[in-house]
Amino acid sequence: MKHTPPSKVERSSVRVDPARVQTTALVIIAFAVVLFLLVQARFLLISLATAIILFSLTSDVINFIARQRIGPVRIPNWLASLAAVLLIAAALITLTSILVAQLNTVLVTTLAYAERAPDAIAALFGWAGADVEEAVRNSVASIELSGYLRGAAGGATSMTQASVLVILFVGFLFVERVWFQTKLSNFIGDPEQARRVGRIIGSIIHRVNYYLLVKTGISLVTGAMTYVLARAFGLEIALPLGVITFVLNFIPNVGSIIATGLVALAAYIQLGDPWYTTVIFAVAGTIQFVNGSIIDPMLMGRALRLSSFGILLSLAFWGAVWGIPGMFLSVPIMVMLLVVCSHVEALRPVAILLSREGLPEDDGELPPSRAPRP
Repeated sequence: MKHTPPSKVERSSVRVDPARVQTTALVIIAFAVVLFLLVQARFLLISLATAIILFSLTSDVINFIARQRIGPVRIPNWLASLAAVLLIAAALITLTSILVAQLNTVLVTTLAYAERAPDAIAALFGWAGADVEEAVRNSVASIELSGYLRGAAGGATSMTQASVLVILFVGFLFVERVWFQTKLSNFIGDPEQARRVGRIIGSIIHRVNYYLLVKTGISLVTGAMTYVLARAFGLEIALPLGVITFVLNFIPNVGSIIATGLVALAAYIQLGDPWYTTVIFAVAGTIQFVNGSIIDPMLMGRALRLSSFGILLSLAFWGAVWGIPGMFLSVPIMVMLLVVCSHVEALRPVAILLSREGLPEDDGELPPSRAPRP
């Protein structure tokens, strides 16, 4: 059969566009550079992200205080900002002290339980035979517990250092907040565009604040109920378990599972009774399910319409990049991406994928590019 060479039209149709290849390569390189910087500057960036979240939580409160009057005297903005910085500093130092103290209690108790843990865990596999039980006992006994404890102690030290850095960041943010709108207008140049960016920032602050307030309330109730449960069964580390449950509930999906497992493990190691351990595990799991899967979505409503699969991806990505602090910040960062992408026409497909129902805007709200013109 005679071979027919491709025509010029066919050759041009399969020709690779050099500009597209160059753009793709630049995007990949830029992503690699950003990822490298995120990993290398993780301590600084985590502290900065936490400071921005704390700043956004208290900025509305400061504006409210600054509008109040004590008789004929109006509270100045700088005094309200100073009071907010002092309150945030006191709250951070207090919270860090509590977490470090409870972590130290857990570490000391863990060392006390270390000798009993292999026999207690191996007993769970007694139904599989003596050989399997002995293999599990040897495997658990071979774990270098001291290395994990040193890592946990180092994390407590980093937490204290991060708290000091966060306080400094928050202080400078409050100093700059007075001129933020002026800087934004001068930086963008277009007053209408500056107002649009201001609306986007306001939407991000509103959604993140609402999420954090609801999550704090739910986590506080869950931690308190876990503490009552542990005290009812006479567990020695009831208070640390309640505090750890409160903290872990800020990690979406995974945190509640880890907290329930820790409660059950502590109960089994101390009590050594499978029946009591099963009851504690069932009650702790019920507490987590009711608060996290029923009450939490009811309070969140449509204010935080994030895809569950997207939350898992964000949790995995930021956990790999920033570790445990990245897991805590994964949802606020995802909220920020959702709001920004929903207001940028070219990025709306990303916002649709991140949203739960494919409707990234609030009810009745349309981005300026799609809003009907009068």
